[in-house]
Amino acid sequence: MRKISYKKLWKLLIDKEMNKQELSQVASISASTLTKMSKGECVNVEMLVRICNALDCELYDVMELVDNEIHEVSDNGQ
Repeated sequence: MRKISYKKLWKLLIDKEMNKQELSQVASISASTLTKMSKGECVNVEMLVRICNALDCELYDVMELVDNEIHEVSDNGQ
């Protein structure tokens, strides 16, 4: 199963010398939305569009789907 990752967004903010609070203001999104994103949780597409409009970028610049690594323990405990 794959999950959402916003690592691209955090890197983009660094490149633009912008912090999350500034992004919240220019994109008109709440701090709770950014908290969800920091935890890798899904957010409304409208919020992603606001971010893209504020940063003049595309969806693929701020998010991606990544494989969810599942670490299984073998039968012998190793």
